[in-house]
Formats: sequence, structure tokens, C-alpha cells
Amino acid sequence: MSDLFDKAPATGPDTAPRPLADRLRPQRLSEVIGQGHVIGPNGPLGVMLESGTLSSLVFWGPPGVGKTTIARLLAHETDLAFVQISAIFTGVPDLRKVFEAARHRRANGQGTLLFVDEIHRFNKAQQDGFLPHMEDGTILLVGATTENPSFELNAALLSRAQVLVLERLSHDDLERLAQRAEADMGRPLPLTAEARAQLLDMADGDGRALLNLAEQVMAWKTEAPLDPTSLQARLQRRAAQYDKSGDAHYNLISALHKSVRGSDPDAALYWLTRMLDGGEDPRYLARRITRMAVEDIGLADPQAQRVCLDAWETYERLGSPEGELALGQAVTYLSLAPKSNAGYAAYKEAMRAAKTTGSEPPPKIIRNAPTKLMKEQGYGKGYEYDHDAEDAFSGQNYFPDGMKRGVYYLPKERGFERELKKRLDWFVSLRAKRKKGQDE
Repeated sequence: MSDLFDKAPATGPDTAPRPLADRLRPQRLSEVIGQGHVIGPNGPLGVMLESGTLSSLVFWGPPGVGKTTIARLLAHETDLAFVQISAIFTGVPDLRKVFEAARHRRANGQGTLLFVDEIHRFNKAQQDGFLPHMEDGTILLVGATTENPSFELNAALLSRAQVLVLERLSHDDLERLAQRAEADMGRPLPLTAEARAQLLDMADGDGRALLNLAEQVMAWKTEAPLDPTSLQARLQRRAAQYDKSGDAHYNLISALHKSVRGSDPDAALYWLTRMLDGGEDPRYLARRITRMAVEDIGLADPQAQRVCLDAWETYERLGSPEGELALGQAVTYLSLAPKSNAGYAAYKEAMRAAKTTGSEPPPKIIRNAPTKLMKEQGYGKGYEYDHDAEDAFSGQNYFPDGMKRGVYYLPKERGFERELKKRLDWFVSLRAKRKKGQDE
């Protein structure tokens, strides 16, 4: 059974050609390119190996950054049996067999490092199934996920494993990997310097993708190094890493929102187009952009919300890709508009007060009295019609009787809210004047 999961050595000569990415798989942790913050001498894995106390781990990072390789090398350097499974193809019966084999190894004096790829694909019950085997030392679990563990993994499992974040490979890391590929194949990539840089960009931080691209390029018969145009004609750019329901979705919409809030139209347009290029639904973006207008601009520029709604309608009429330009224009307008969250903050504070005061009724003075009984109860008695008052302002109390007057809306000295603040201050002074007259 264990042959299904253990990486046992081949029993005969391996004459099949091996992909470049497999041939260049590091044999020691020191050969791993990138992730120095994790595997370096002062990184968490470096410290664990130095102290001889390796704990269960969860590797969180994008594809092609070395999660599987590092797990395999950890098993090698700690003399643990390496067992690899994928949550996509493994069911409960398979897990039982894995745990049983690990118990036999442990009885024979050898531990097991169980590497679970796509661990977030296991449901809660399946994740809970790992816990007793982690606690009694049957397995040392190393999970790999591209999704945020905070949302996808059980708190119980996370409390027993350390989450290590692996980062996409930098341009320098990819260059080192390209050089390693050239050394293996005994010749340089047939590319100009500009085309070489373009190839690294196409990999988009994914080392495995780079090696696959490099292997394709090396197979071409060329008389001279290829320029960027020739390379682009022969290779398709790798699809951007973007999951419309995953962590990248939330990271990029957060980046877009904060760029708008930070009054940076260039950054805002960059994140908007990143999301569109990744296949995000423009209607979702139209809705979120409109929310930005309400939340971060508000009455500092009342026109901002209208601009967003018009852009939304324009997209609905034109569709993609022409309608997406209207969304870009809305994002640019919002970025350059005066900012105020006073309306948003006032709404939240009023909601807090509403929840606190519960069912307090309006004062009788402002209740309608359509029946005789209601009039006898004092509904509407003493109400002053504001249009008949001086300055069309009576200064009456509109909060529940006995409730301290709330002050929620505090307009900023920016944009149109500057004018609203003047009006608000004027009404505050009139209210104080009316109250003083009533007291006298």
C-alpha cells in the first residue's frame, strides 16, 4: 500500500527523458533559490534544523516557489520518511492507510513527514482527522496551500502547526534559475537581453513556469538570438495568478481601494487593470468603486457617486472591453476627489446609538396625530412648523425624550463638506440661541 504514497526508488534503469524542472530539483536546502527568510540560518526552518526540533508546518505561497521541494528536503535532512499526498485525489480511506503505514514506521523507529499538497481542499472533518496523529507523533505534518490559512484551515490544526509564508521568486531569483538551466543544458538561452528579461517576466514569479518556458525555448532551432517580438510570437504569456474567489481577489481589491483612498490615480488604475486582466467581473468592480465614492469621498464631492453610477451604466450599455474604460475614468475621478469619511463615520456612530437605545420612541411633539385619541395623548402637541420659524429653523429636539443629543456627523474642511460644515455650525449656533431664549 505504501508504494502508492512513498517515493520509493525505481527498481530498474530510468531511461525516460526527465523534464528540466525535475532535473534541476535541489538536492539540499542550500541549493533552493529564494525563500532565504524561511530557510536561511536565522529563518524559522534554519533555526528548527539547527536545534533539531522540527514542528508541523503549513507553507502558504503562490505556485512554483518550492513548497514541495522544501518539504522533501526537510524529510531528507531529518531522516524522516517522506510521504506525499494531494487533498484533491485523497479520500478518507486513503488517509487511514497513510496513518497506518506511519504507525508501522514509528514502531520500527522511523518517523514520517506527511506532505499534504492543497491541504485547504480538505473539509473540516478531514482536517480534524490529522490532529490525533500529529499530537501522538505518528506524523509530522507539512501542508501546502495557495489560499490564506486563516480562512481555509481549522483553528485546531493551525494551533498545532506553524505557518510559513513563501514568496514569489524575484527577478534576481529567476535569473539565477535561468543560469542554472543554461548550465544543465550546456548552452545559453537563444535570446537577446531584452527578450531574456521578457521571458523572466512571463514566468510571473513562478520558478517551475520559468523552467518549462526555458525548456521550450531551448528546443527551438534558431540562427540568431530572438528579440522580444519574436519571443512573444512563439510563446504565450503565462496567465496572471488570480483567483476570483481566493486570496488574490481580496488582496487586489484592497490594493485598489486603498490606492483610491490615498489619492494615487496611477496605482489605482494599475490595480484595476490587474483585476480586469485576471478575469474579474467588471460589475463587481463597478459596485466596489461606487462603494468607495460613498465611503471615502461622501459629501466632500457629491458628484463622485454620480460619476460611479454613470460609469456602471456605461459599462452595462457598452460591455467589455469598451465599457471598462468608463470604470477606469471613475477610478481616476475618485482618486483625485477630496476625501472625507465623515458621512461613513456618522452612519456607523448613529447605528451604534440606535442599537444601544433599542426601542426608544420619538418624542410626542413630532409624532403624527391622525386620530382624536392620538391627539388626546399629546401626539404633535407643541410642534413648530420649521418653515414658519425664523430662518426656517425651530431648534426643536428630534431625539427621543431623555436621550442625550447625539453628534455624529463631523464634516471635514475639504471639498464641498467645507460648505456643509459652515451650515452645520450655523444651525448649532441657532439651536443654542433658541434654547437660551426658551430657558429665559
